[in-house]
Amino acid sequence: MGQHVIKMPDLGEGIAEVEVVAWRVQPGDAIVEDQILADVMTDKATVEIPSPVHGTVVSLGGKVGESLAVGAELIRLEVEGAGNAKAAPPPADEPAEVPHGFVPEPPRVAEAAASVAEAAPVVAAPPRPARAPAPAPRAAGDKPLAAPAVRKRAWDLGIELQYVAGSGPAGRITHADLDAHVTGHRQGRAAAADGRYAELEGEEAVPVIGLRRKIAEKMQLAKRQIPHFTYVEEVDVTELEALRSQLNARYGEERGKITLLPLLMRAIVLAIRKFPDVNARYDDQANIVTRYQPVHMGIATQTDAGLMVPVVRHAEARDPWACAAEIARLADAARHGKAARDELSGSTITITSLGALGGIVSTPVINHPEVAIVGVNRIVDRPVIRNGSMVARKLMNLSSSFDHRVIDGMVAAEFIQAVRAYLEAPATLFVE
Repeated sequence: MGQHVIKMPDLGEGIAEVEVVAWRVQPGDAIVEDQILADVMTDKATVEIPSPVHGTVVSLGGKVGESLAVGAELIRLEVEGAGNAKAAPPPADEPAEVPHGFVPEPPRVAEAAASVAEAAPVVAAPPRPARAPAPAPRAAGDKPLAAPAVRKRAWDLGIELQYVAGSGPAGRITHADLDAHVTGHRQGRAAAADGRYAELEGEEAVPVIGLRRKIAEKMQLAKRQIPHFTYVEEVDVTELEALRSQLNARYGEERGKITLLPLLMRAIVLAIRKFPDVNARYDDQANIVTRYQPVHMGIATQTDAGLMVPVVRHAEARDPWACAAEIARLADAARHGKAARDELSGSTITITSLGALGGIVSTPVINHPEVAIVGVNRIVDRPVIRNGSMVARKLMNLSSSFDHRVIDGMVAAEFIQAVRAYLEAPATLFVE
């Protein structure tokens, strides 16, 4: 039998190290060729590492959350034949041979304390005095018993005696019962007994690893590097929603149903033609802004693992149905951890939306190194004055953030107004 070391492979794109986010095997497991050993995360995506050989796991190269350099030992296997590596040295805490004349050190303090504890006689704790039984609850309709002075004090304190437990003879309410009721001692003891208001103890430390760590790093970088400003505009989407319903009724079965998002993407594509500065990426190191002719639209997508931004490439060349199909495909891949690295990178502008939970206003964080992000808030029915009459309309806010180093406030406002004009006259989305 020999040992085979699997090293962290070079995943390309200049990646020097990756983070271990999950081990699929443990020491002692028998594995086969092509079995997945671990999930590692690059700056772009999660990658599965398969085994090139059969064998038994001897040791793992790190803990979940640790970063490993390309070429570092990922996992060590015991295999048939010579293998490709020498046997690993025994762990430092493994006992070695005792040399002649060696005098063992005295027992550790903890071990000695344990020995003393085992030898010590057990002394029973004195029994606690029994607590006085709580007064029985008053039956509905029973008149509370209390002296006139107690009743006057209860009136002054705003206390209804019906809800005060009495500890005196025949359940008579005393001044002490009023004191206990005011301070909540009796309520606290009763609530603690049934657990509704019991005090809780304990805490949990949750390591920030994997995708959550990448999200944290990306958000921190974006807020540190980019001077954000947010512009909010209200959009009347009544006609847009009516058109969307008509399109789905007519073409839904044949071409698939579309949501608001593909129509918004088209409006952004058309508006970018007039304001190309927003479809750009800013290189902080070189101080170069690169404007892009293609519109690679990032779609912020919530997954069980955290927020991902799959990219609809060449949105300018897709009609709303093609955009809808690509959004669905990418969202499914992202939520199942199957999105490729190139599907999660290269966006030039991003849309973020919380759907029905979108709130009224938000302040979205720009997807670094882009310079703009368009946020979608929920659609609500509101009264609007039109031609002197009050009518119900479907309104939606766009909350969009911009990089103030690149985009001036006037440009941002004009861009969003252009998007708004397309959405409020939705026929223009299909006119070139």
